[in-house]
Order: sequence, then structure tokens, then C-alpha cells
Amino acid sequence: MTKNQIIIRLSIVALLLASCNTEQFDEATNAVDESAESSVVEMAYPDETGKVSDMYYAGTKLAVEEVNGEYIYEGDIIFEKDMLSKSSEKLVFEEGEVPTNKSVGRTGGRWPDNTVYYTIDSNLPKKYRVTDAIAHWEANTSLTFVQRTNQSNYIRFRVGSGCSSSVGMVGGRQNINLASGCSTGSTIHEIGHAVGLWHEQSRADRDNSITIQWQNIQSGKEHNFQTYIQRGRDGDEYTNNLDFGSIMMYSSKAFSKNGQRTITRKDGSGYSTQRSGLSSGDLSGIDQMYPGNGGGEVYENGNYYTIHGVTVYRWSDVWWYWDNSQDRWRQVELRGTTWYYIS
Repeated sequence: MTKNQIIIRLSIVALLLASCNTEQFDEATNAVDESAESSVVEMAYPDETGKVSDMYYAGTKLAVEEVNGEYIYEGDIIFEKDMLSKSSEKLVFEEGEVPTNKSVGRTGGRWPDNTVYYTIDSNLPKKYRVTDAIAHWEANTSLTFVQRTNQSNYIRFRVGSGCSSSVGMVGGRQNINLASGCSTGSTIHEIGHAVGLWHEQSRADRDNSITIQWQNIQSGKEHNFQTYIQRGRDGDEYTNNLDFGSIMMYSSKAFSKNGQRTITRKDGSGYSTQRSGLSSGDLSGIDQMYPGNGGGEVYENGNYYTIHGVTVYRWSDVWWYWDNSQDRWRQVELRGTTWYYIS
């Protein structure tokens, strides 16, 4: 298979398709009429702007914003410092090589056995946001949420300046930060990140459905509107089209500097944003990431995945990695937590 054929088949992150779930939790979780909303978008630090720098994650260059010592991506996604590097690190090794820098580029991985462990800080207000959001996830997916006892990998729900989370299980304690204004729907959204979902509007094929109105975006926030293909490959698409109903979708006025739309449909119109619950497309992606039998994600040919810090391509039931030094695709295999070339 040629490089061009593989690129043509490119599918990037699944964030996801179809109609809205009608289950409701509190007054802030309903679908929001675009004409009335200001900016329905979860943010780690709503009132702060930091320095934007190019960093590398899983071999991919990302524009991240440094605020209060944290690295923020797309407004509400948090990267731990040891997940990023200032230069591209070697991620795949030849036979006989000794792996180095393995803490860099830690992946957003899946939660084993479809089980997510968590704690809720005693001082977190409106704890029902967490318990109701967890109940929604458990009622609609195969995931189970269990209060932590001594497990090393778990989510801590705590008070934050805004709404934010890491993506996937990153290892050790990871935080979902919730300010008092974060709704139950926003909590469902942040749990979506924590189990492995990215943002819907950044999928590679988004330009088939939406137009980014760059002139209306706040200065310094433009990096939040790049597609995943512009940043490099991560994940896979589970649906054929952008899902306006996804709970992972930005609002039409996200990061607006003037009250005008920053994202429109192709005809220039806006759209409503919902934070009621997981859409049927969201559920389709989650069902593939976390099958009901708990057997782990099914890796499909023709898709990209990030596994143990390396973005690899699945084809003919084996893994492939683009080796820049040799300017070609090479077959690779995972041994423990380290990737090696085998061709």
C-alpha cells in the first residue's frame, strides 16, 4: 500500500455523530439556542490568557497555552508537563536499541476492564453534578465508575477555576476541575475527555460541514480551532460526518471577540449547542472504544491510534509508523510499553 493511499484513507479522532439524548439533569444542561448563547465552551481558565508555545505530544507538534504552570489545549484539555517536550523525541526504536525518554509523550490511554476509579473532594460544591454525570455515563455505556480505595490510576473531581480534564487515562491521579458554574452537562463533557474523547469541531473532515470565522476569534486563541490533521494524527473517526449534536462540540460563538459566530455551518448559519447528554454518535464511538464485553478497544484497519505515546496506523491487521528519517512507512510492533521497528 502506498503512502498516498494510506493518507487518502486518513481518519482522525472520533467525536462523533447524530441526535441528542433528551435526558436532562439541571437547568444548565439543556440544548442552548445559538441566538441566545454567548459562548458555550468549557475552559480551564475562562478569564486568563497565557503564552502559546509549540510542544510535542506523542511525536505530534501542538500549540498549547501555558497558564498558572499548566499546559492547556483547546480551552479545557490539560497536559501534564511530562507528557510534552520542546523537541521531537524518538518514539520508535530499532532492534537492540535501549529506549530513552519514555515518560515523554505519555498517551491518553483506555481505562482497563471498562472501569474508571474516582474520588470527589469534600469541598466540591454541587456534588450532584458528578454523581448525575456518572449515572448518565453508566446508564448509557459499558463503563463502570467505582469510588477509589487504593487504586493508583484514578480521577479526582476537585474545585477548579473553570471546567477542564486530561484526555484518556494518563496514569496516576488525574484531575477533573469544576468551577461552580460548570453544569452537569459540562461534567459529562469533561468525563468524555477523561475516557478518551477529543473535541468534535477539530476532526479532520470538519471543513465539509463548518466554516471557521477566523476574523471573529479572540487574539491568541486561534490555535484552538486547528483540525487534528493540521496538528498531526491522533485517534480515529467512528462516524462519517461531523455531529452538531455531540456533547463534545464547541458552540457557534466559542472564543468570540465580538459576539459574532466563530463557527458556522457551510451556509453561514449558526447552530444550537447541547449539554444534555451523550448523542447517539457519541455513544457509537464509546461503544467501539469500550465494548460491552470489557475486552478492550477493537482496532479497525484504516484508522490511526495513539498507543503508549506513539501515533500508529492500522492496516492489514498490523501496525505501521511513518519513519521520517527514511521517508517511508515501516511496520512496528508493541513490546510491553515500547514500540520497535520490525521492517
